[in-house]
Amino acid sequence: MKRLLFVFNPYAGKTKIKSKLSWILDFFIKQGFNVEVYVTQDTGDTAWEISRRAWDMDLVVVSGGDGTMNAAVSGLMQVPAERRPPLGYIPAGTTNDFAKSLRLPKDIQKAAEVAVTLPPTPTDIGRFEDEYFTYVAGFGAFTSVSYLTPQDSKNMLGHQAYIFEGLKSLAEIKSHHVKVIFGTEEIEDDFLICLVTNSVSVAGFKKISGRDVELDDGLFEVVLIRDPKNPLDLTRVVQELFLDEEPNNFVQRFKTDSIRFVSEEPIDWVLDGEFGGSRTDVHIGICKSALDIVRK
Repeated sequence: MKRLLFVFNPYAGKTKIKSKLSWILDFFIKQGFNVEVYVTQDTGDTAWEISRRAWDMDLVVVSGGDGTMNAAVSGLMQVPAERRPPLGYIPAGTTNDFAKSLRLPKDIQKAAEVAVTLPPTPTDIGRFEDEYFTYVAGFGAFTSVSYLTPQDSKNMLGHQAYIFEGLKSLAEIKSHHVKVIFGTEEIEDDFLICLVTNSVSVAGFKKISGRDVELDDGLFEVVLIRDPKNPLDLTRVVQELFLDEEPNNFVQRFKTDSIRFVSEEPIDWVLDGEFGGSRTDVHIGICKSALDIVRK
């Protein structure tokens, strides 16, 4: 009998996974799986448990938000490639950015069906020094909203909680002077936001990373936003990012498989909505087709 490790975060989103557990487990068993269950305690513990248990599994299915998905990917990347099982995802968080890229159903039961019935597809995974991320590494305005927003607010307000927290962060906008190195190019400037992405959605907003996004092309979509000098400049940034206005000098997009950020002062980084540490020198690379993930 095939073996399945089911990992779920009972506190993700509005805790709606709890009412579906019996149905999900029954469905997995009827699909011919011998199911082991792990209830997440924290992201570090989740990654460790998956890295320890996944070796002998035919499939790992994880349910939670982007942070839970990140922990699952981090754990699986510790398993040797020849023993690394595919990953299915049941999105149950507040924003579920990566689920949009995977084109997964919002309905939990339908997503559970997809997780164990569709074939997995090779998917690129980002590497941030000695850590991994699924869809975004970045710093600047709005990037810290996910891990700074209280869980109670997320459960009560949903995506509106992110918007409220983001508006609060606008009053504390601070740019960072950074040298950006990729390929044979080097850019040095004051940046309000820097995003290294492999996703069609970041912080619940689509189109930020551009329209031509492929999850298995071995390339990141990078977005650099220079520091606006006045309210009019900030308006131009917003128009270009969200309203499909003409490109301007404040927003720069490009693709690369490797990038380095160097700054004099430590910068707080965010990986898939979770705090990634304060650093002055960061190298980010892509692991092409490193993990088979079930997606539509």
